[in-house]
Amino acid sequence: MRCARSTWLSSLRFKVLLAYIAGVTLSILLIVSAALALVTSQSDILSVMNMAERTQELAEKLQFDADGRPVGFDRSETDRIWTYDSMRQEIGYRVLDASANVALTSTDASFWPANTSEHSEDHARFKFERQGILMYGATAPVEHDGQTWFLQLAVSERLMDLFHGAFALPFMGAGIVLFSLVLLFVFGACAYVILGYTLKPLREVSESAAAISPRSLHSRLQASSVPSEVVPLVDSFNRVLQRLENGYRTQQEFLATAAHELKTPLALIRAQIELMENSPGRNALLNDVAHMTRQAQQLLLLTEASEAQNYLFAEVEVADVAKEAIDYLQRMAEAVDVRLVLAEDRPGVGPWQADRSALFTLLKNLLENALQHAPRGTEIRVDIGRDHLSVRDWGPGVDREQLPQLFVRFWRGPHRRDHGAGLGLTICREIAQAHGWTLSAKRAEPGLLLQLSRREH
Repeated sequence: MRCARSTWLSSLRFKVLLAYIAGVTLSILLIVSAALALVTSQSDILSVMNMAERTQELAEKLQFDADGRPVGFDRSETDRIWTYDSMRQEIGYRVLDASANVALTSTDASFWPANTSEHSEDHARFKFERQGILMYGATAPVEHDGQTWFLQLAVSERLMDLFHGAFALPFMGAGIVLFSLVLLFVFGACAYVILGYTLKPLREVSESAAAISPRSLHSRLQASSVPSEVVPLVDSFNRVLQRLENGYRTQQEFLATAAHELKTPLALIRAQIELMENSPGRNALLNDVAHMTRQAQQLLLLTEASEAQNYLFAEVEVADVAKEAIDYLQRMAEAVDVRLVLAEDRPGVGPWQADRSALFTLLKNLLENALQHAPRGTEIRVDIGRDHLSVRDWGPGVDREQLPQLFVRFWRGPHRRDHGAGLGLTICREIAQAHGWTLSAKRAEPGLLLQLSRREH
Protein backbone atom coordinates (compact mmCIF):
# COMPACT_ATOMS: atom_id res chain seq x y z
CA MET A 1 0.00 0.00 0.00
CA ARG A 2 2.86 2.36 0.89
CA CYS A 3 4.61 1.53 -2.36
CA ALA A 4 1.46 2.23 -4.39
CA ARG A 5 1.02 5.59 -2.63
CA SER A 6 4.65 6.51 -3.23
CA THR A 7 4.29 5.66 -6.93
CA TRP A 8 1.17 7.83 -7.15
CA LEU A 9 2.91 10.78 -5.49
CA SER A 10 5.93 10.47 -7.80
CA SER A 11 3.75 10.29 -10.91
CA LEU A 12 4.63 12.86 -13.56
CA ARG A 13 0.93 13.46 -14.23
CA PHE A 14 0.27 14.12 -10.52
CA LYS A 15 3.18 16.54 -10.27
CA VAL A 16 2.10 18.49 -13.38
CA LEU A 17 -1.49 18.64 -12.15
CA LEU A 18 -0.26 19.78 -8.74
CA ALA A 19 1.75 22.53 -10.41
CA TYR A 20 -1.34 23.48 -12.44
CA ILE A 21 -3.52 23.70 -9.30
CA ALA A 22 -0.85 25.79 -7.57
CA GLY A 23 -0.73 28.10 -10.58
CA VAL A 24 -4.52 28.44 -10.66
CA THR A 25 -4.63 29.17 -6.93
CA LEU A 26 -1.92 31.82 -7.26
CA SER A 27 -3.72 33.35 -10.24
CA ILE A 28 -6.97 33.55 -8.26
CA LEU A 29 -5.19 35.19 -5.33
CA LEU A 30 -3.59 37.74 -7.66
CA ILE A 31 -6.96 38.47 -9.31
CA VAL A 32 -8.65 38.96 -5.95
CA SER A 33 -5.80 41.16 -4.70
CA ALA A 34 -5.84 43.26 -7.88
CA ALA A 35 -9.63 43.64 -7.72
CA LEU A 36 -9.53 44.74 -4.09
CA ALA A 37 -6.69 47.13 -4.79
CA LEU A 38 -8.59 48.58 -7.76
CA VAL A 39 -11.72 49.06 -5.69
CA THR A 40 -9.76 50.63 -2.84
CA SER A 41 -7.50 52.91 -4.85
CA GLN A 42 -10.04 54.03 -7.44
CA SER A 43 -13.18 54.21 -5.33
CA ASP A 44 -13.50 57.92 -6.08
CA ILE A 45 -13.36 57.36 -9.84
CA LEU A 46 -15.80 54.47 -9.69
CA SER A 47 -18.17 56.44 -7.49
CA VAL A 48 -18.19 59.44 -9.81
CA MET A 49 -18.68 57.22 -12.86
CA ASN A 50 -21.60 55.46 -11.18
CA MET A 51 -23.06 58.81 -10.20
CA ALA A 52 -22.91 60.06 -13.78
CA GLU A 53 -24.66 56.97 -15.08
CA ARG A 54 -27.33 57.12 -12.36
CA THR A 55 -27.94 60.82 -12.99
CA GLN A 56 -28.38 60.24 -16.72
CA GLU A 57 -30.84 57.39 -16.07
CA LEU A 58 -32.84 59.57 -13.69
CA ALA A 59 -32.84 62.47 -16.17
CA GLU A 60 -34.37 60.29 -18.87
CA LYS A 61 -37.31 59.51 -16.57
CA LEU A 62 -38.10 63.13 -15.66
CA GLN A 63 -41.75 64.10 -16.34
CA PHE A 64 -43.24 67.50 -17.09
CA ASP A 65 -46.66 69.14 -16.70
CA ALA A 66 -48.73 70.86 -19.39
CA ASP A 67 -46.73 74.05 -18.96
CA GLY A 68 -43.49 72.24 -19.59
CA ARG A 69 -42.22 72.36 -16.01
CA PRO A 70 -40.70 69.32 -14.25
CA VAL A 71 -43.06 67.70 -11.75
CA GLY A 72 -41.49 64.31 -10.92
CA PHE A 73 -40.46 60.99 -12.43
CA ASP A 74 -42.31 58.18 -14.20
CA ARG A 75 -43.69 55.18 -12.37
CA SER A 76 -40.52 53.08 -12.78
CA GLU A 77 -38.87 55.36 -10.18
CA THR A 78 -41.79 55.33 -7.73
CA ASP A 79 -40.24 52.55 -5.63
CA ARG A 80 -36.99 54.52 -5.30
CA ILE A 81 -38.32 58.03 -4.51
CA TRP A 82 -38.71 57.09 -0.84
CA THR A 83 -34.92 56.93 -0.63
CA TYR A 84 -34.63 60.66 -1.36
CA ASP A 85 -37.34 61.51 1.17
CA SER A 86 -36.08 59.26 3.97
CA MET A 87 -32.34 59.95 3.62
CA ARG A 88 -32.28 63.73 2.99
CA GLN A 89 -28.92 64.03 4.73
CA GLU A 90 -27.27 61.44 2.45
CA ILE A 91 -28.86 61.76 -0.99
CA GLY A 92 -30.75 64.35 -2.95
CA TYR A 93 -31.67 65.66 -6.39
CA ARG A 94 -32.81 68.91 -7.94
CA VAL A 95 -33.78 70.24 -11.37
CA LEU A 96 -32.45 73.59 -12.58
CA ASP A 97 -33.54 75.69 -15.51
CA ALA A 98 -31.18 77.43 -17.91
CA SER A 99 -30.84 80.31 -15.43
CA ALA A 100 -29.87 77.98 -12.55
CA ASN A 101 -33.18 78.45 -10.83
CA VAL A 102 -34.41 75.44 -8.87
CA ALA A 103 -37.58 74.01 -10.40
CA LEU A 104 -37.78 70.69 -8.49
CA THR A 105 -35.84 69.40 -5.47
CA SER A 106 -35.91 66.68 -2.80
CA THR A 107 -33.86 68.68 -0.27
CA ASP A 108 -33.54 72.19 1.06
CA ALA A 109 -31.11 74.73 -0.33
CA SER A 110 -28.55 74.12 2.41
CA PHE A 111 -27.90 70.65 1.02
CA TRP A 112 -26.25 72.15 -2.06
CA PRO A 113 -23.24 74.48 -2.21
CA ALA A 114 -23.65 77.56 -4.38
CA ASN A 115 -20.98 76.66 -6.94
CA THR A 116 -22.75 73.43 -7.99
CA SER A 117 -25.48 75.49 -9.65
CA GLU A 118 -23.17 75.89 -12.60
CA HIS A 119 -24.00 73.40 -15.34
CA SER A 120 -21.18 73.60 -17.82
CA GLU A 121 -19.67 70.37 -19.13
CA ASP A 122 -16.68 70.84 -16.82
CA HIS A 123 -18.99 70.45 -13.88
CA ALA A 124 -20.97 67.42 -15.18
CA ARG A 125 -19.30 65.49 -12.32
CA PHE A 126 -18.39 67.22 -9.10
CA LYS A 127 -17.57 66.74 -5.44
CA PHE A 128 -18.17 68.87 -2.38
CA GLU A 129 -18.14 68.62 1.38
CA ARG A 130 -21.21 68.97 3.53
CA GLN A 131 -20.79 69.06 7.29
CA GLY A 132 -17.42 67.29 6.92
CA ILE A 133 -18.84 64.51 4.73
CA LEU A 134 -17.64 64.09 1.15
CA MET A 135 -20.48 64.21 -1.39
CA TYR A 136 -20.37 62.96 -4.99
CA GLY A 137 -22.53 64.69 -7.58
CA ALA A 138 -23.29 64.72 -11.27
CA THR A 139 -25.28 66.87 -13.70
CA ALA A 140 -27.29 65.67 -16.72
CA PRO A 141 -29.06 67.97 -19.24
CA VAL A 142 -32.70 67.29 -20.21
CA GLU A 143 -34.27 68.75 -23.37
CA HIS A 144 -38.07 69.32 -23.35
CA ASP A 145 -40.15 71.48 -25.71
CA GLY A 146 -37.11 73.43 -26.81
CA GLN A 147 -36.01 74.20 -23.28
CA THR A 148 -32.98 72.78 -21.49
CA TRP A 149 -33.21 71.62 -17.92
CA PHE A 150 -30.42 70.29 -15.72
CA LEU A 151 -30.84 67.40 -13.29
CA GLN A 152 -28.32 67.24 -10.45
CA LEU A 153 -27.91 64.20 -8.19
CA ALA A 154 -25.69 64.06 -5.08
CA VAL A 155 -24.88 61.12 -2.76
CA SER A 156 -22.69 60.97 0.35
CA GLU A 157 -19.51 58.92 0.29
CA ARG A 158 -20.56 56.85 3.29
CA LEU A 159 -23.84 55.88 1.63
CA MET A 160 -22.02 54.84 -1.52
CA ASP A 161 -19.55 52.79 0.52
CA LEU A 162 -22.50 51.10 2.18
CA PHE A 163 -24.05 50.26 -1.20
CA HIS A 164 -20.73 49.04 -2.59
CA GLY A 165 -20.14 46.81 0.43
CA ALA A 166 -23.67 45.43 0.37
CA PHE A 167 -24.07 44.92 -3.37
CA ALA A 168 -20.92 45.49 -5.45
CA LEU A 169 -18.45 43.40 -3.44
CA PRO A 170 -20.72 40.32 -3.19
CA PHE A 171 -21.31 40.41 -6.94
CA MET A 172 -17.60 40.81 -7.56
CA GLY A 173 -16.88 37.94 -5.15
CA ALA A 174 -19.42 35.72 -6.90
CA GLY A 175 -17.81 36.55 -10.23
CA ILE A 176 -14.36 35.67 -8.93
CA VAL A 177 -15.64 32.37 -7.47
CA LEU A 178 -17.36 31.47 -10.75
CA PHE A 179 -14.26 32.34 -12.75
CA SER A 180 -12.13 30.29 -10.36
CA LEU A 181 -14.36 27.23 -10.67
CA VAL A 182 -14.34 27.45 -14.46
CA LEU A 183 -10.57 27.88 -14.47
CA LEU A 184 -10.07 24.98 -12.09
CA PHE A 185 -12.42 22.37 -13.55
CA VAL A 186 -12.63 23.18 -17.27
CA PHE A 187 -8.95 23.87 -17.73
CA GLY A 188 -8.13 21.12 -15.23
CA ALA A 189 -10.08 18.59 -17.31
CA CYS A 190 -8.32 19.78 -20.44
CA ALA A 191 -4.94 19.51 -18.72
CA TYR A 192 -5.76 15.97 -17.53
CA VAL A 193 -6.75 14.83 -21.03
CA ILE A 194 -3.73 16.46 -22.63
CA LEU A 195 -1.41 14.92 -20.05
CA GLY A 196 -2.96 11.49 -20.65
CA TYR A 197 -2.43 11.87 -24.39
CA THR A 198 1.14 13.15 -23.84
CA LEU A 199 2.07 10.34 -21.47
CA LYS A 200 0.53 7.58 -23.60
CA PRO A 201 3.79 7.01 -25.57
CA LEU A 202 5.63 6.61 -22.26
CA ARG A 203 3.21 3.89 -21.18
CA GLU A 204 3.65 2.13 -24.52
CA VAL A 205 7.44 2.32 -24.21
CA SER A 206 7.21 0.96 -20.66
CA GLU A 207 5.08 -1.98 -21.83
CA SER A 208 7.53 -2.67 -24.66
CA ALA A 209 10.45 -2.64 -22.22
CA ALA A 210 8.63 -5.02 -19.85
CA ALA A 211 8.02 -7.46 -22.74
CA ILE A 212 11.73 -7.77 -23.56
CA SER A 213 13.19 -11.08 -22.41
CA PRO A 214 16.35 -13.08 -23.14
CA ARG A 215 14.50 -14.43 -26.19
CA SER A 216 13.79 -10.96 -27.56
CA LEU A 217 16.97 -9.05 -26.75
CA HIS A 218 17.08 -7.99 -30.39
CA SER A 219 14.02 -5.80 -29.78
CA ARG A 220 14.49 -2.06 -29.34
CA LEU A 221 12.28 0.70 -27.94
CA GLN A 222 10.82 3.14 -30.45
CA ALA A 223 11.72 6.75 -29.64
CA SER A 224 9.80 8.38 -32.49
CA SER A 225 6.59 9.03 -30.53
CA VAL A 226 7.92 9.77 -27.03
CA PRO A 227 8.42 13.35 -25.75
CA SER A 228 11.72 14.87 -26.77
CA GLU A 229 12.81 15.13 -23.12
CA VAL A 230 12.58 11.33 -22.76
CA VAL A 231 14.33 10.43 -26.04
CA PRO A 232 17.85 10.43 -24.47
CA LEU A 233 16.63 7.97 -21.81
CA VAL A 234 15.14 5.66 -24.46
CA ASP A 235 18.34 5.82 -26.52
CA SER A 236 20.42 4.97 -23.46
CA PHE A 237 18.15 2.01 -22.69
CA ASN A 238 18.52 0.75 -26.27
CA ARG A 239 22.31 0.94 -25.96
CA VAL A 240 22.11 -1.06 -22.74
CA LEU A 241 20.00 -3.66 -24.56
CA GLN A 242 22.61 -3.83 -27.29
CA ARG A 243 25.35 -4.53 -24.74
CA LEU A 244 23.17 -7.13 -23.02
CA GLU A 245 22.45 -8.85 -26.32
CA ASN A 246 26.15 -8.95 -27.18
CA GLY A 247 27.01 -10.39 -23.77
CA TYR A 248 24.20 -12.94 -23.93
CA ARG A 249 25.20 -14.07 -27.42
CA THR A 250 28.82 -14.38 -26.33
CA GLN A 251 27.79 -16.48 -23.34
CA GLN A 252 25.60 -18.75 -25.44
CA GLU A 253 28.31 -19.21 -28.05
CA PHE A 254 30.85 -20.06 -25.35
CA LEU A 255 28.47 -22.56 -23.75
CA ALA A 256 27.75 -24.27 -27.08
CA THR A 257 31.42 -24.33 -28.06
CA ALA A 258 32.53 -25.71 -24.70
CA ALA A 259 29.89 -28.43 -24.73
CA HIS A 260 30.71 -29.37 -28.30
CA GLU A 261 34.43 -29.46 -27.65
CA LEU A 262 33.91 -31.70 -24.61
CA LYS A 263 32.02 -34.37 -26.55
CA THR A 264 35.02 -35.56 -28.60
CA PRO A 265 37.53 -36.02 -25.76
CA LEU A 266 34.85 -37.70 -23.65
CA ALA A 267 34.16 -40.14 -26.46
CA LEU A 268 37.88 -40.89 -26.75
CA ILE A 269 38.21 -41.38 -22.99
CA ARG A 270 35.24 -43.76 -23.00
CA ALA A 271 36.75 -45.78 -25.83
CA GLN A 272 40.06 -46.07 -24.00
CA ILE A 273 38.37 -47.18 -20.77
CA GLU A 274 36.34 -49.81 -22.59
CA LEU A 275 39.57 -51.23 -24.03
CA MET A 276 41.07 -51.54 -20.58
CA GLU A 277 41.09 -54.88 -18.85
CA ASN A 278 38.46 -55.41 -16.22
CA SER A 279 39.46 -53.59 -13.06
CA PRO A 280 37.62 -52.55 -9.88
CA GLY A 281 37.37 -48.91 -10.97
CA ARG A 282 36.51 -49.50 -14.63
CA ASN A 283 32.71 -49.34 -14.25
CA ALA A 284 32.92 -46.26 -12.04
CA LEU A 285 35.02 -44.51 -14.68
CA LEU A 286 32.52 -45.46 -17.37
CA ASN A 287 29.67 -44.09 -15.24
CA ASP A 288 31.55 -40.82 -14.71
CA VAL A 289 32.22 -40.47 -18.43
CA ALA A 290 28.57 -41.24 -19.21
CA HIS A 291 27.50 -38.59 -16.71
CA MET A 292 29.84 -35.99 -18.19
CA THR A 293 28.74 -36.89 -21.72
CA ARG A 294 25.10 -36.47 -20.74
CA GLN A 295 25.87 -33.08 -19.20
CA ALA A 296 27.64 -31.92 -22.36
CA GLN A 297 24.72 -33.14 -24.50
CA GLN A 298 22.17 -31.39 -22.33
CA LEU A 299 24.21 -28.18 -22.34
CA LEU A 300 24.06 -28.29 -26.13
CA LEU A 301 20.31 -28.88 -26.00
CA LEU A 302 19.88 -26.03 -23.52
CA THR A 303 21.83 -23.68 -25.78
CA GLU A 304 19.73 -24.64 -28.77
CA ALA A 305 16.50 -24.33 -26.79
CA SER A 306 17.46 -20.79 -25.70
CA GLU A 307 17.76 -19.51 -29.28
CA ALA A 308 14.49 -18.59 -30.98
CA GLN A 309 15.98 -18.88 -34.47
CA ASN A 310 16.52 -22.64 -33.91
CA TYR A 311 12.78 -23.32 -34.02
CA LEU A 312 10.74 -24.18 -37.10
CA PHE A 313 7.03 -23.87 -36.29
CA ALA A 314 4.32 -25.87 -38.03
CA GLU A 315 1.09 -27.68 -37.19
CA VAL A 316 1.95 -30.78 -35.19
CA GLU A 317 -0.24 -33.63 -33.93
CA VAL A 318 0.78 -33.81 -30.29
CA ALA A 319 -0.50 -37.39 -29.90
CA ASP A 320 1.83 -38.60 -32.66
CA VAL A 321 4.84 -36.93 -31.01
CA ALA A 322 3.83 -38.39 -27.61
CA LYS A 323 3.63 -41.91 -29.09
CA GLU A 324 7.05 -41.43 -30.66
CA ALA A 325 8.56 -40.36 -27.31
CA ILE A 326 6.94 -43.30 -25.50
CA ASP A 327 8.30 -45.76 -28.08
CA TYR A 328 11.74 -44.19 -27.77
CA LEU A 329 11.77 -44.69 -23.97
CA GLN A 330 9.96 -48.04 -23.90
CA ARG A 331 13.14 -50.04 -23.27
CA MET A 332 14.12 -47.74 -20.36
CA ALA A 333 10.63 -48.11 -18.88
CA GLU A 334 10.74 -51.90 -19.12
CA ALA A 335 14.12 -51.92 -17.41
CA VAL A 336 12.60 -50.26 -14.30
CA ASP A 337 9.22 -52.07 -14.59
CA VAL A 338 7.16 -48.91 -15.24
CA ARG A 339 4.30 -48.66 -17.76
CA LEU A 340 4.05 -45.67 -20.07
CA VAL A 341 0.36 -44.98 -20.78
CA LEU A 342 -1.01 -42.53 -23.34
CA ALA A 343 -4.61 -41.49 -22.64
CA GLU A 344 -7.08 -41.95 -25.47
CA ASP A 345 -7.47 -38.94 -27.71
CA ARG A 346 -10.21 -36.61 -26.61
CA PRO A 347 -12.69 -35.24 -29.16
CA GLY A 348 -11.86 -31.76 -30.42
CA VAL A 349 -8.12 -32.04 -29.84
CA GLY A 350 -6.52 -30.44 -32.87
CA PRO A 351 -2.92 -29.87 -33.95
CA TRP A 352 -0.65 -27.50 -32.06
CA GLN A 353 1.61 -24.87 -33.60
CA ALA A 354 5.04 -26.10 -32.56
CA ASP A 355 8.52 -27.20 -33.55
CA ARG A 356 8.19 -31.00 -33.80
CA SER A 357 11.78 -31.77 -32.82
CA ALA A 358 11.65 -29.43 -29.79
CA LEU A 359 8.28 -30.85 -28.72
CA PHE A 360 9.72 -34.37 -28.89
CA THR A 361 12.67 -33.29 -26.71
CA LEU A 362 10.28 -31.71 -24.20
CA LEU A 363 8.10 -34.83 -23.93
CA LYS A 364 11.12 -37.13 -23.78
CA ASN A 365 12.65 -35.12 -20.92
CA LEU A 366 9.36 -35.06 -18.99
CA LEU A 367 9.01 -38.84 -19.35
CA GLU A 368 12.67 -39.43 -18.43
CA ASN A 369 12.24 -37.32 -15.31
CA ALA A 370 9.15 -39.32 -14.35
CA LEU A 371 10.95 -42.61 -14.99
CA GLN A 372 13.69 -41.58 -12.55
CA HIS A 373 11.15 -41.32 -9.71
CA ALA A 374 8.31 -43.75 -10.51
CA PRO A 375 8.29 -46.87 -8.26
CA ARG A 376 8.40 -50.28 -9.87
CA GLY A 377 5.03 -51.68 -10.90
CA THR A 378 3.44 -48.22 -11.33
CA GLU A 379 2.61 -46.28 -14.45
CA ILE A 380 3.33 -42.92 -15.97
CA ARG A 381 0.30 -41.35 -17.60
CA VAL A 382 0.41 -38.91 -20.51
CA ASP A 383 -2.82 -36.98 -20.97
CA ILE A 384 -3.40 -34.70 -23.98
CA GLY A 385 -6.19 -32.14 -24.12
CA ARG A 386 -7.17 -29.32 -26.41
CA ASP A 387 -4.97 -26.74 -24.69
CA HIS A 388 -2.89 -28.76 -22.26
CA LEU A 389 -0.60 -31.78 -21.96
CA SER A 390 0.28 -33.46 -18.67
CA VAL A 391 2.65 -36.17 -17.46
CA ARG A 392 1.96 -37.77 -14.08
CA ASP A 393 3.79 -40.38 -12.07
CA TRP A 394 2.88 -42.13 -8.81
CA GLY A 395 6.24 -41.70 -7.15
CA PRO A 396 7.24 -39.98 -3.88
CA GLY A 397 6.59 -36.54 -5.36
CA VAL A 398 8.27 -33.31 -4.31
CA ASP A 399 7.86 -31.28 -1.14
CA ARG A 400 5.95 -28.03 -1.58
CA GLU A 401 8.97 -25.89 -0.76
CA GLN A 402 10.98 -27.74 -3.43
CA LEU A 403 8.49 -27.21 -6.29
CA PRO A 404 10.07 -23.87 -7.35
CA GLN A 405 13.46 -25.62 -7.57
CA LEU A 406 12.36 -28.15 -10.22
CA PHE A 407 13.21 -25.88 -13.16
CA VAL A 408 16.45 -24.46 -11.74
CA ARG A 409 19.58 -25.48 -13.63
CA PHE A 410 21.56 -28.39 -12.16
CA TRP A 411 19.04 -28.97 -9.33
CA ARG A 412 18.39 -32.71 -8.77
CA GLY A 413 15.71 -34.32 -6.65
CA PRO A 414 16.64 -36.66 -3.78
CA HIS A 415 14.78 -39.70 -5.16
CA ARG A 416 16.40 -40.07 -8.59
CA ARG A 417 17.61 -43.46 -9.78
CA ASP A 418 20.58 -41.99 -11.67
CA HIS A 419 22.92 -39.01 -11.32
CA GLY A 420 21.54 -36.82 -14.08
CA ALA A 421 22.82 -33.38 -14.94
CA GLY A 422 19.79 -31.58 -13.55
CA LEU A 423 19.11 -29.80 -16.86
CA GLY A 424 16.21 -31.85 -18.26
CA LEU A 425 13.33 -29.80 -16.82
CA THR A 426 15.26 -26.56 -17.45
CA ILE A 427 15.39 -27.49 -21.14
CA CYS A 428 11.66 -28.25 -21.03
CA ARG A 429 10.94 -24.82 -19.59
CA GLU A 430 13.05 -23.09 -22.25
CA ILE A 431 11.22 -24.95 -25.03
CA ALA A 432 7.85 -24.11 -23.47
CA GLN A 433 8.70 -20.41 -23.19
CA ALA A 434 9.88 -20.31 -26.78
CA HIS A 435 6.43 -21.59 -27.84
CA GLY A 436 4.52 -19.23 -25.54
CA TRP A 437 3.41 -22.12 -23.32
CA THR A 438 3.44 -22.46 -19.55
CA LEU A 439 5.08 -25.43 -17.82
CA SER A 440 4.04 -25.94 -14.19
CA ALA A 441 4.48 -28.62 -11.52
CA LYS A 442 1.89 -29.72 -8.95
CA ARG A 443 1.78 -32.28 -6.19
CA ALA A 444 -0.52 -35.12 -7.30
CA GLU A 445 -0.86 -36.93 -3.93
CA PRO A 446 0.84 -39.30 -4.61
CA GLY A 447 3.32 -38.41 -7.29
CA LEU A 448 4.02 -35.34 -9.35
CA LEU A 449 2.00 -33.75 -12.16
CA LEU A 450 3.87 -31.74 -14.79
CA GLN A 451 1.45 -29.80 -16.98
CA LEU A 452 2.07 -27.93 -20.19
CA SER A 453 -0.57 -25.30 -21.00
CA ARG A 454 -0.97 -23.15 -24.04
CA ARG A 455 -2.99 -19.98 -24.62
CA GLU A 456 -5.87 -20.05 -27.05
CA HIS A 457 -5.32 -17.98 -30.17
